[in-house]
Amino acid sequence: MAIKERLVEILMEKHLVSQNQLDKVLESQKQNGGRLSDIIVSLGIVSEKSLLGILGQELRIPCVDLTRYKVDPQVSALIDRKTAERYQIIPLSLIGKSLTLAISDPLDVILIDDLQVLSGYQILSVLATRQEIQETIEKYYGSQGQEVINAIVDDLKGQEGFELIKEERSQEVIDSDQMAKASNDAPVIQLTNAIVVEGARMKASDILIEPLEKKLRVRYRVDGILREVSTLPKHMQQAIISRIKIMSSLNIAERRIPQDGRFRMRIGKQMIDFRVSVLPSALGEKIVLRVLDKLAFTLEIDKLDYDQLTVEKLKGAVLRPHGMILATGPTGSGKTTTLYSLLKHADSPDKNIVTVEDPIEYELFGINQVQIRSEVGLTFANALRSILRQDPDVILVGEIRDAETADVAIKAALTGHLVLSTLHTNTAAGAVVRLTNMGIEPFLISSSVILVTAQRLVRKICAQCKEAYKVPETILEQLGSTFETEIGKMNFYRGRGCDECHKSGYKGRVGIIEVLTISPKIRKLITKHAQEYEIKQAGREEGMQTLRENGLQKVQQGMTTIEEVLRVSVGDQV
Repeated sequence: MAIKERLVEILMEKHLVSQNQLDKVLESQKQNGGRLSDIIVSLGIVSEKSLLGILGQELRIPCVDLTRYKVDPQVSALIDRKTAERYQIIPLSLIGKSLTLAISDPLDVILIDDLQVLSGYQILSVLATRQEIQETIEKYYGSQGQEVINAIVDDLKGQEGFELIKEERSQEVIDSDQMAKASNDAPVIQLTNAIVVEGARMKASDILIEPLEKKLRVRYRVDGILREVSTLPKHMQQAIISRIKIMSSLNIAERRIPQDGRFRMRIGKQMIDFRVSVLPSALGEKIVLRVLDKLAFTLEIDKLDYDQLTVEKLKGAVLRPHGMILATGPTGSGKTTTLYSLLKHADSPDKNIVTVEDPIEYELFGINQVQIRSEVGLTFANALRSILRQDPDVILVGEIRDAETADVAIKAALTGHLVLSTLHTNTAAGAVVRLTNMGIEPFLISSSVILVTAQRLVRKICAQCKEAYKVPETILEQLGSTFETEIGKMNFYRGRGCDECHKSGYKGRVGIIEVLTISPKIRKLITKHAQEYEIKQAGREEGMQTLRENGLQKVQQGMTTIEEVLRVSVGDQV
């Protein structure tokens, strides 16, 4: 009888699996499919290391501890990183025509045959855990020639598909001529362009270039999740950082204080803006580039995948003659997209619309936009006072950060202007408490604020590999008893993982939102200094969908997974 068929019998003989545990394993396999060995490990019945030890004894294959094993770079070069990650293997030694590989799945009988054909060597195998193999892949392949970046550079050679639109050297005196010279070397320029262009092509929202102790790490934030794409030699760190500073018109000689800048590139037919933040750290300067792709930026409120009732509430509020609309949520939750979409819906030739922002993320045609410059005294509050003398109809304040800005914005909303702004709070009801904490009187809040939103972004299921599945009970239990009725009626989907979504199962993002309309009942609560939970409860009684409820609606529509909703939202107990 094959080991695969005898696995459970062996585990029970060794008293590692009980009959009750076996029943759970078989039930899980019946419902969700998969191999018994994987299910046993995933349920925590037997650790992967213990299971490999047992399989090694039965198959007479030795186990190794890769954390104590030094891999020869010349041997690891025999198998490329893509193949190593695909098959979860790592080459360890080469003797004559025999190549020894660490593998994580000794039950895959086809694996060895495939590898012998691919490599051209006789394969000898030893066993190691998936985690140890992946860590070894990162350690040895990450420190070599940078396959990802090299492939990008090769792809860009001879092409004219991108150009830096504006490149100005800093007017500051540069102390190090060598630093400037190194940053203008052709390989450095090509490599820096490759990093930036690939981030834009992957639809990353941010590109992180981070100094580590012995290398320079490059990561992209795609669909809200950070992915490490490559590491670069430490000696290239300063040249690449200086190159980005030159592109952003920053001072390359200044390495002690944070700096902010921006530049623009044409990639193919797309014009993409990059907002640059430089932050000194113990190991060197860390750079984060925010990618602002205008073509990917949706400014139609009807195209934001909000439900019809939410859209109607937002449209109704932005067409009001005066009052305040607030969008709340953490950084990167889609607040700017929603407010810009509302501005576009409100825009017309008979309206004077002015924005004051820090920074201006997107240029809006026909709308006057003011950039904050704190170093010369142009703050939100000062800019807002000047704007009020410009006879505006609609004003967008990028963010209410302090009591002074809040006071001027509230008074503008009370004197015949429609004001849109953002706050950093977790819920819509929390915006009222935040304004109160800033020193704004409750009666002013209740008289001026007409609508508050709270937003989050969740990843969308990849359309190419979307499939139905049964959600584990442990995940459903996290929803609590509040949603028992809804859960029974829902179908659940997930992405299996494919090349289109980089094996993640997700591609793109969609917003979930709660909209609190300030009704007469809620106005009374605000003037009585009501707590956040009281305002939230009143909103729900009047039909407000919470973030989690709206997220579950997106799950029911097959747009996202229940795990994503649980990741970005909290329970709705009040």
